[in-house]
Amino acid sequence: MSYSTADSFRPVTLDDVRGAQKMLSGVARVTAMEGSRHLSQTVGAPVHLKCENLQRTGSFKLRGAYVRIAGLLPEERAAGVVAASAGNHAQGVALASALLGVRSTVFMPKGAPLPKVSATRDYGAEVRLHGQVVDETLAAAQEYAAETGAVFIHPFDHPDIIAGQGTVGLEILEQCPEVRTILVGIGGGGLAAGIAVAVKALRPQVRVVGVQAAGAAAYPPSLAAGRPVSVENPATMADGIKVGRPGDVPFGIIGELVDEVRTVSEDELSAALLLCLERAKLVVEPAGASPVAALMSAPGAFEGPVVAVLSGGNVDPVLMERVLRHGMAAQGRYLAVRLRLTDRPGALATLLGVLSVVDANVLDVSHVRTDPRLGLTEAEVELHLETKGPAHCAEVGQALREAGYTVIG
Repeated sequence: MSYSTADSFRPVTLDDVRGAQKMLSGVARVTAMEGSRHLSQTVGAPVHLKCENLQRTGSFKLRGAYVRIAGLLPEERAAGVVAASAGNHAQGVALASALLGVRSTVFMPKGAPLPKVSATRDYGAEVRLHGQVVDETLAAAQEYAAETGAVFIHPFDHPDIIAGQGTVGLEILEQCPEVRTILVGIGGGGLAAGIAVAVKALRPQVRVVGVQAAGAAAYPPSLAAGRPVSVENPATMADGIKVGRPGDVPFGIIGELVDEVRTVSEDELSAALLLCLERAKLVVEPAGASPVAALMSAPGAFEGPVVAVLSGGNVDPVLMERVLRHGMAAQGRYLAVRLRLTDRPGALATLLGVLSVVDANVLDVSHVRTDPRLGLTEAEVELHLETKGPAHCAEVGQALREAGYTVIG
């Protein structure tokens, strides 16, 4: 199976996905399907996690990138390939190119996480840092392709890419033949489109539901308009699905075959990532946790058995720390408070004694004594506390007020 560059809008069929599956044999892993007892209890039906976070390079992107590059004509391979990505697609293209003996150049934003930049280089790509946002990086990669003749490997808007990603759908049906609902995150739409092509051809009664971050949800307005439309300044921690405009090729497939597209909030993404780490013992990036966020936000909305696709696990450690704290705060397990007290010896010890009585674990304490808004004998203290839930947060606040402290934030 191969498409020429000019044939980029050819329909994607089940035969294409099956051909991609043969091509990927021995290249991409057949990733694990793990049951989740906690989510099953929450939903009231069996829930399984399709662990593409355990795929080579840490995401599903290798599948589509390999199929796309393997399908190039000999003269196209000789010219090399170029891609633009903040992380997952970059690593997929780099490894696929190395396996196929094709020279690759990958443009990444200057602010891309260092672990992702390093991994892309380690897989064999020449990395060029350009621009502050992915749109600028994308333009630079396309300019490079025009100047050098290198083939631009789009992250989602090509039939080969979609066919490769669709192999996830074939694996789901093989591993969980009784599945009734599949939840999958959507950015540009390549993964959801590929899964929908495979699943609807073999099991049309299975419901396929896409999930987008609310701050970067281009598909709902696009589907309403009947054409791809752009979302200005998409904003979400889930950079893997932070795409401002649907791809033309996946949009047509999703509009026809995907049953529903839902959105989730940043708080829901954080809570889902925390759940994957604590309950499933799986490191998942925010985009990969989006299907779990949809399950947690509306557990009664999905007929089981349910399969949630964990699309990737490439999360920057700094972002992971921030997201985990955000998730704990959203669940009432992390509390930041500011208050003023008299700046005298023993004042802090007295305050900590109040917190000890209500069993709040102090993670961090900071003092401000030089703010002009403070009185001569006042100090402002900011405390970061580990708590046990919303009720415990309320108990902590009540104890501080009863002890005479004024909580100001």
